[in-house]
Amino acid sequence: MNKLFMGAAAGLLTTTLASTAFADGHAPTVCLITKTDTNPFFVKMKEGAEAMASELGMNLMSFAGKVDGDHETQVQAIETCILDGAKGILITASDTSSIVSAVTQARDAGLLVIALDTPLEPIDAADATFATDNFIAGELIGQWAAAQLGDEAANAKIAMLDLAVSQPTVGVLRDQGFLQGFGIDIADPGKWGDEDDPRIVGHDVTQGNEEGGRRAMENLLATDPEINVVYTINEPAAAGAYEALKAIGRENDVLIVSVDGGCPGVQNIADGVIGATSQQYPLQMAALGVQAIKAWADDGTKPEPTEGKDFVDTGVALVTDQPAEGVESISVEEGMNLCWG
Repeated sequence: MNKLFMGAAAGLLTTTLASTAFADGHAPTVCLITKTDTNPFFVKMKEGAEAMASELGMNLMSFAGKVDGDHETQVQAIETCILDGAKGILITASDTSSIVSAVTQARDAGLLVIALDTPLEPIDAADATFATDNFIAGELIGQWAAAQLGDEAANAKIAMLDLAVSQPTVGVLRDQGFLQGFGIDIADPGKWGDEDDPRIVGHDVTQGNEEGGRRAMENLLATDPEINVVYTINEPAAAGAYEALKAIGRENDVLIVSVDGGCPGVQNIADGVIGATSQQYPLQMAALGVQAIKAWADDGTKPEPTEGKDFVDTGVALVTDQPAEGVESISVEEGMNLCWG
């Protein structure tokens, strides 16, 4: 990750947040619609939107579902934004396909709609998507794990702790990126589980939480108790995997890698629970999204995707205190300065 982005992100983190409403009724309005308002990832996203809206003199209206999966509340929020004359909407959709009709209604009304973190289905249902390159996030931790093992990577025994049953999601991208980074033929990159490399002990699902991570790790250890590398979809799942390994006295001789970069996850690197994680930047996603909607309000300019991709790549960095030759990374101290939650 380049120093310019690091400085910009750090600057945004220390900005004093103003009210989300402004006295000037003529200021352009941007709406932020997240899956919930309690998940630290979305809390940080809101901070980024608030800071940038304040800096640019925009009104920010924030909405969130009651729980993850609350599609109806998100639809109602879109309708409210249309009626209130907003210039644009930033949304992390709970239902990426069912939301499309409401998004289409907003775009037909002249609003710029940007998907944050989670692409819509199809991706071009939104005007743009601002997100982490989850394949690269996985690839970085795969490269790091292989480098840590050195020649022994050829004899690795790998547990794959995924989110849910294989489908075209960020979970598949992270899984397949890890395997490619580790040097494994991924066959069809659109799904996991079709690889035939004998180093893969197996895949199990975690639902992205600690309990699921522990259960999945126990299941795969029953298949092969000599597992020495563990890929996890996110840091809560990694924490659960660690507890399962600790229960059999193997917490110190297994590499665990993950993706997200929340503050608890980065702290777990410092504590020796996780070896490395790929950090994503929800604050940056939202801040850049607000900038894009301001440009749209000013002169009708739409954001262009990152070259070679169908979305705007908002950056990812490998966080570890055990850097590996040939794998770019930042320290735990740097990761703590940029983390969320």
